[in-house]
Amino acid sequence: MTPRRCFLRSATLLSLLAALLSATAACLEVGFYDTRCPSAETIVQQTIATAFRNDSGVAAALLRMHFHDCFVRGCDGSVLINSVPPNSSTAEKDAIPNNPSLHFFDVVDRAKAALEAQCPGVVSCADILAFAARDSVVLTGGLGYQVPAGRRDGRVSNESETNQLPPPFFNSTQLAENFASKNLTLEDMVVLSGAHTIGVSHCSSFAGIPNKDFGDRLYTFNGSADGVDPSLSKAYALLLKSVCPSNSSRFFPTTTPFMDIITPTKFDNKYYVGLQNNLGLFISDAALMTNATMKSLVDSFARSESTWKRKFAKSMIKMGQIEVLTGTQGEIRRNCRVVNPATTGSQVVTESGSSGFHGAAAS
Repeated sequence: MTPRRCFLRSATLLSLLAALLSATAACLEVGFYDTRCPSAETIVQQTIATAFRNDSGVAAALLRMHFHDCFVRGCDGSVLINSVPPNSSTAEKDAIPNNPSLHFFDVVDRAKAALEAQCPGVVSCADILAFAARDSVVLTGGLGYQVPAGRRDGRVSNESETNQLPPPFFNSTQLAENFASKNLTLEDMVVLSGAHTIGVSHCSSFAGIPNKDFGDRLYTFNGSADGVDPSLSKAYALLLKSVCPSNSSRFFPTTTPFMDIITPTKFDNKYYVGLQNNLGLFISDAALMTNATMKSLVDSFARSESTWKRKFAKSMIKMGQIEVLTGTQGEIRRNCRVVNPATTGSQVVTESGSSGFHGAAAS
């Protein structure tokens, strides 16, 4: 029998006692759907594989979607919920860090529809995202890993809470603090940053746009005589300028350069090799070379791809445990975009506010 893996949401004595009294309310389990819906993981895998054959960009998109889900309200599928017009409420997916950079929500919809046809009301959207992220890693050349499941879906999605996501202009201290707030270590942060080995970004994430306080690395970098971030390869900066010209902001929404120019579609360690050669696309990428401990990790992963891949799988499992809802918490959404009809008058999306986010993360 596969052992259960339990994760407490609080370290207080009272919460510990409560968890011990109702262990099933706070557990994720490898093989969670073995009896409830035996084909669950296979259905998700087949859906992702089919989408990947049509567009390989789906892998990076779903991997990032899982990350953005987990960093806001925990891994509860809240990033999938639609905004609710015509009121002022705005959901996570429409906040600056996620719109327009998050995409392929339709792939999750297809997986959910197939699961509902096979096992109605059983598999959560949050678990679908966790499975899809793992399958995306495998499809692009990474290691497979067992995903502890049993997550429940949240009922709230709030644009203002996306300020918990690390923006692309964070320095090393800010990155470490941001990940630590989610109980992820400095090593987890450097390991998970390696996901930038696949996928693309919008120009605005590193080149800046008018009236936005981004960290512009190409044209107006503070303290640089030529406006170019000195930690960026000059040749790479010229290439990026040709892709993201300063006088053509109209290109920014649609232009999407690769984050790893060495092997942009392979899940390998070339992201770290690129960092060593000043080819990190974001300020947050270059920041990994400004801290001795982080740089040491970058160098070790550049030397050993197998070491990084093993650690990445481990850190993904850990990230997938952030503030999960389990047991009777939350719900199993029938449609990943919409919470189930409320029986207690609970709000679907809370009132929006200023997001506090002044950057755009990668795609």
